[in-house]
Amino acid sequence: MDPVTLLAILTALAILLVTIALGGNLLIFFNLPGLILVVGGTFAVTLAMVSLRHFIHSFRVAAQVLSHTDASSPELIEHIVELARIARHDGLLALEDEEIGNAFLKRGIQMSIDGQPPELIRARLSNDINLSLQRHEIGQRMFRSIADVAPAMGMIGTLIGLVQMLAQMDDPKSIGPAMAVALLTTLYGAVIAHAIALPIAEKLALRSEAEAMQKGMILEGLDGIQTQMSPILLRQMLMSYLPEYGRIDPSLPNRR
Repeated sequence: MDPVTLLAILTALAILLVTIALGGNLLIFFNLPGLILVVGGTFAVTLAMVSLRHFIHSFRVAAQVLSHTDASSPELIEHIVELARIARHDGLLALEDEEIGNAFLKRGIQMSIDGQPPELIRARLSNDINLSLQRHEIGQRMFRSIADVAPAMGMIGTLIGLVQMLAQMDDPKSIGPAMAVALLTTLYGAVIAHAIALPIAEKLALRSEAEAMQKGMILEGLDGIQTQMSPILLRQMLMSYLPEYGRIDPSLPNRR
């Protein structure tokens, strides 16, 4: 499990709670009607912008973000190079008994073993990449919509509270507490938008870019395997997908 995203969000919320607690009574920042208005209203308005299927799917995608473990691209490159070595020495059929953990790579290898032409394999896998990017884009838009709607619902709650406060101006003692309650909905909206929804949307974007790049690297590896490219040359080509600091030391002995 990737703890970074979840830990960062929880840390931000914890800092907020600690700051509030150090400044006074924590319970005065809890207002049930305000929470219902902001949370319920945000979800309802966001649902009106997308389909129910996309709404539910976006939360599933967010759950994957919080539970996803980054695949090691250097290790994946070495695996691809090893598959290329086996295919070059023993033929593509020899890859049938190889254990392949990456589902995208496994699909491409199986299509190669089945004798499908390289251009068809590339076309189908490229379409898989594009569809995956579209699904991630829907999730990003949904959480960015939440980030847009939540502050607006918070402002609506504040306006409702101000109207209710002004309607009770005959009691000066109630003005202060009423104003505090009115402002809480703005706080709720800002927290939902900037401490939860936006971080998830941005992490989805990063995951999408990383996944697309890795799958592009796999496509290049599959081409190398099918054309029986030299494993050494294939490794050098695939290393270009990694940042300089993540590349394997070229001084290390290469496999045959």
